[in-house]
Amino acid sequence: MPAADEQQLILQAKEGSHEAFRILVERHMKLAYNVAYGFVCDHHQAEDITQEAFVRVYRSMSSFRGDSEFGTWLYRIVANLSLNQLKQRKKKEDHLLHNVDIGTSVLDTPSSSSEQIDVTLHIERALHELPTLQRAVVILRHLDGLSTKQVSGILHCSEGTVKTHLFRGLKKLRTKLQFLEEEEK
Repeated sequence: MPAADEQQLILQAKEGSHEAFRILVERHMKLAYNVAYGFVCDHHQAEDITQEAFVRVYRSMSSFRGDSEFGTWLYRIVANLSLNQLKQRKKKEDHLLHNVDIGTSVLDTPSSSSEQIDVTLHIERALHELPTLQRAVVILRHLDGLSTKQVSGILHCSEGTVKTHLFRGLKKLRTKLQFLEEEEK
């Protein structure tokens, strides 16, 4: 979308136009959801995070200065909400692990007859075993297709830091998923 068109929509939304805000939501909804889902891997939580992000954007629209692109601002909010959700989930899991004796592995998943689903599950599992920042960078950069500059804006770090975490994250993924390549041979 042309930047001028989006700037016009932002100005109208700041002035209270519900229609302009609706258009902005429609344009950014899918990627905002994908960013959230990439972090939390849960459909309902990703929907809740996306909805909460748009509520926060709506409430803060008048304070949007335009220092970054609207999408970058929105995705930063989504990423922060997602990271907060992951922290809460980890606290709950830690609490459960301390108070409950688990007899079976949490990672056990039912087997599927489709090899593609199996590969996808291995990739998702490997991705979620990465440290949070590496996972965030890989998701935003490669899965969501954002530029290094956009990712650095969303995560509040330098482009060099993004590149470092991307390199390390992809290297760990290759190592974790090397067995898939060996199975094909």
